Amino acid sequence: MSEKLDQLKEILGEVSDLGHAGAILSWDQQVNMPPAGGEARGQQLATLGKLAQEKFTSDEMGILLEDLKKEFPDPDTDEGALVRVTARDYNKAKRVPADFVAEQALAATQGLDAWVEAKGKSDFSIFRPFLEKNVELVKKYISFFPPADHPYDVLLDDYEPGLPTAEVQEIFGNLRPKQVELIKSISETKQVKDDFLHKSFNEGKVWGFGESIITKFGYDFNRGRQDKAPHPFETTFNVNDVRITNRFEKNAPLATLFSAMHECGHALYEMGSNPAYERTPLAGGTSLAVHESQSRMWENLVGRSLPFWEHFYPDLKKTFSSQLDGVGLKAFYKAINKVEPSFIRVNADEATYNMHIMLRLEIEIGMVDGSIEIKDLPDIWNAKMEDYLGVVPPNDAQGVLQDIHWSYGSIGYFSTYALGNIISAQLWEKINKEIKDLDEQIRKGQFGELREWLRANIHVYGHKYDPRDIVRKVTGEDIDSAAYVRYLTKKYSEIYGL
Repeated sequence: MSEKLDQLKEILGEVSDLGHAGAILSWDQQVNMPPAGGEARGQQLATLGKLAQEKFTSDEMGILLEDLKKEFPDPDTDEGALVRVTARDYNKAKRVPADFVAEQALAATQGLDAWVEAKGKSDFSIFRPFLEKNVELVKKYISFFPPADHPYDVLLDDYEPGLPTAEVQEIFGNLRPKQVELIKSISETKQVKDDFLHKSFNEGKVWGFGESIITKFGYDFNRGRQDKAPHPFETTFNVNDVRITNRFEKNAPLATLFSAMHECGHALYEMGSNPAYERTPLAGGTSLAVHESQSRMWENLVGRSLPFWEHFYPDLKKTFSSQLDGVGLKAFYKAINKVEPSFIRVNADEATYNMHIMLRLEIEIGMVDGSIEIKDLPDIWNAKMEDYLGVVPPNDAQGVLQDIHWSYGSIGYFSTYALGNIISAQLWEKINKEIKDLDEQIRKGQFGELREWLRANIHVYGHKYDPRDIVRKVTGEDIDSAAYVRYLTKKYSEIYGL
């Protein structure tokens, strides 16, 4: 083993430890922390962020990386990939002052607390000054980098390395008219009934049923846990401590099941990462779009499929006999796949979901380039919702305040959800060619072969390959929406008789 590589790993391990300590504090902030603890928590996170930034961007790190580029020139080896990915992250981080990292961490904590209050009161004005601060900091962050084709490129690159804004807009531009056409065709048919999904369901039983599903998927509760939070998320502290959170909504009680599946998909990715990559930049998922391909696959391509409910519906009906009395399997399957423009992104059906994402991408680009003023966001949001989906949110909580991301400065994130949908369908076609009886396995409640295929072809590589490279490696294709359009068209043609 190279002495210099050992030195690099030692520094990276300490940076990783600081980052994961911050992640634990962030998890606690959303799960356990009393409301009054926000200010102190912000200072703690700021300190950890600053220390990690200083350690990662040290002169020692720069010298080691230059030497190791010569020692491990092959980017396809684990060592070469570690040097390549670390050098890329280092060159970006070196441009960002540690004091700025601390300032951004503090603003994120304050923004999160303000968002929770604003959403609870459905009052954007409470959150507005904190969002203005976050956007101001995001613009400052962009200024640390050389001019890009679009300033949004700098932000997107943090979540989807190497994918420019123009390419995402092109992908969405090709997809949008096809989804609009599908939605229009569905709107002209007889609507399916789903009133039974909105009855009163026992929260504890729904929560427990969700945990039984993800246990079958392979989520290991010896290496993870599920807790309540204002917004569902997955967080990783190490390969053996991968946690998820969820929520219960009285007006959409079974959404908890699909959120559990979604976050489980993220967690399985993290749990399947090569343990040898621990405490280095190679650990975990390669990008948020690839990550979302996993969560959306388990939530939708598996969890909203007919074979899946052929296995689980008898137990669900037994658990909620009064709510589902007289509701057959096919009626339930159609109901959970009902296409109807709605206010809330995370509860949106597959046919309309990407419309929510495209709307957010437009708004984020406008916030960054200055064409949208924060004070106008509620009105702009509502106008775009009417334009994209034909509905107008009745209040801020169901409109501009519904998502948590902007509260902690994560601007550049949203497009990865739709990209994840696209990639999931590309992977699904490949998987079905290689696991020819996949539907039958799902029908029997057997998910092991699917999980291990994903682990062997995606998860184990961690961040060794960039997102577009891993998609090409597995499917032989670039990121392309054709497979997703085929999937949606086939599924909804059968449900709605198109």
